[in-house]
Amino acid sequence: MSALSVTKRFGILTAGGDCPGLNAAIRGVCRAAHDRYGMEIIGIAKGFKGLIEEDTKVLRPDDFSGILTRGGTILGSSREKPFGPTDKDEPASEKVSAIVDTYSKLKLDCLVVIGGNGTNTTGSKLSREGLNIIGLPKTIDNDIVGTDRTFGFHSALAIGTEAIDRLHSTAQSHSRVIVIELMGNKAGWLALYAGIAGGGDVILLPEIPYDIRVIGQHLEKRAKSGKTFSIVVVAEGAMSIKEAEMDKKDRKKYRSEKGPSAAYRVANEIIEETGMETRATVLGYMQRGGIPSSSDRVLATCLGTAAVELLAAGKYGRMVALTGNDITSVDLSVPEGKVKNVPSNHYMIDTAKAVGTCIGSD
Repeated sequence: MSALSVTKRFGILTAGGDCPGLNAAIRGVCRAAHDRYGMEIIGIAKGFKGLIEEDTKVLRPDDFSGILTRGGTILGSSREKPFGPTDKDEPASEKVSAIVDTYSKLKLDCLVVIGGNGTNTTGSKLSREGLNIIGLPKTIDNDIVGTDRTFGFHSALAIGTEAIDRLHSTAQSHSRVIVIELMGNKAGWLALYAGIAGGGDVILLPEIPYDIRVIGQHLEKRAKSGKTFSIVVVAEGAMSIKEAEMDKKDRKKYRSEKGPSAAYRVANEIIEETGMETRATVLGYMQRGGIPSSSDRVLATCLGTAAVELLAAGKYGRMVALTGNDITSVDLSVPEGKVKNVPSNHYMIDTAKAVGTCIGSD
């Protein structure tokens, strides 16, 4: 006999960029909802686009069985942003109205949204449109406010660390500086952790504008001490002090002239500053793909089952979260429109400096 639940029928979607652990989260939600509470589950394809286009189907046990270890998402995803660039207090767009209509047609008690900053922000805005929403935090960037860690981060960290490990042997063999670019447009958690785990000699983050002269001095000091190679780990959103002083338009123009991405810009600057042979590599979408790590499978499953307890209790407008060693939840307004940046006084910054890593500034 199923336990009692306020929620009888809910929809579930995955939105935004791909991320290891999405299927594990879907399985966690669906297994607990079906097995413990007998809830009816409606799978929504391609994120919020599926609600706009009414692309949905009932999910049965066969649909969410055997997906724990699979990469990607059985529901598909998209970067559809129904609210667009509009202010949160402006009238709802036609897309938002379509979502509300589909929610009503499907007779949903709640909608579970699995995604990053944009997805949970959209979820919070939909709550104000009268929909019951529960969010799950996923992103390899680990930059969602309200949770200590997101699933996907650990898997991407392992991939980034392995890539740095592999580049060490190539850099050493050819006596080169190799710049590796990891994801992290606004927050540098992935580059910081992978840089420390992989023994990066320089780590550049979006939160700390770098001085190429400081980097050059560090690399030259290593060379004079007999270190014939160096590894520079760069978050994609890293910027120089010069770039940090520019407005958005000028920065965009400057970057388009200096190289296709952060790794190439930094590599060119290192060559100009030191004359050292330097190469750049961009890990790109390799960080997002593949099977989730054991840690991410556990976290995604725990967050998924915790979301179901919120569904059962009718506690809507929440995002499940990891707080310390506990699975908790926060109001959906907490992560809305925010980015969890690396604080300048974070212990990992001091750890990097303590082991001789340059972070691009004095």
